[in-house]
Amino acid sequence: MATTGRTRPVRTQAVLAIQEKRWISPGIVRVVLGGPGFDAYNDNAFTDKYVKIFFADPAHGLEPPYDLAALRAEHPEKLPATRTYTVRWADPDTRRLAIDFIVHGDEGIAGPWAAGAEVGDLLVLSGAGGAYRPDPAADWHLLAGDETVIPSTTSALAAMPAEATGAVILLVDSAKYEIPIPRPDGVNLRWLHRETAVADVDPLVDALRELPWPTGTPQVFVHGERGTVKAARRLLTVDRGVPRERLSISAYWAAGRTEDRFQAEKREPIGQI
Repeated sequence: MATTGRTRPVRTQAVLAIQEKRWISPGIVRVVLGGPGFDAYNDNAFTDKYVKIFFADPAHGLEPPYDLAALRAEHPEKLPATRTYTVRWADPDTRRLAIDFIVHGDEGIAGPWAAGAEVGDLLVLSGAGGAYRPDPAADWHLLAGDETVIPSTTSALAAMPAEATGAVILLVDSAKYEIPIPRPDGVNLRWLHRETAVADVDPLVDALRELPWPTGTPQVFVHGERGTVKAARRLLTVDRGVPRERLSISAYWAAGRTEDRFQAEKREPIGQI
């Protein structure tokens, strides 16, 4: 008898080994991965390309790649935790890719893993997805977000023509999370710090509201915390009149939510942007 139930797509898993690791700031560590498993990684041309990373509890003794369907059906308590991360760069010629991890002490799963990882350790991921790349014909560019968008923003700026103009606004905890970001001369970069922000004021939305607005229609990329992104979307579409087709906007995370709950809520009304 035929079934009408929906099945989950099987995603190819790339099992990669750490080849290099270095701290690019006191709060951000870059992990360069490669090896034969790179062939299972599906690259794309988007500057916001991202992968799903699977973190298995060592106590369960699982060997990658993981049979997620079998674990989900038979041992759901052993399912690896899934985290979404932007690919900073991927090089098919050397068969390597880099991922930058924000580290907030022992908080979370991915950050502590990256902080303690060593060359030779394995990381399992699938993807990449993505949807944005700067349009060289755009009148000007606006990119904004928090720590989570630093990799995609850096990639986007590197892909822009030298004559590109625009603004970048990045919100981080403090100056220790700032890193050098090469960009066209006509693109201004402004860093915001949570530690000096005014109470009950969203510093990123406030900075967007105060931003001088050049003539022409910008191509906009705003990603980050869900509440901030929702407020920014209204500001940009209603107050600034940015056409929807010129706007790439999405939440990467939600305050007070684990990624598992955040991803579940994206399918509910509360999670809609």
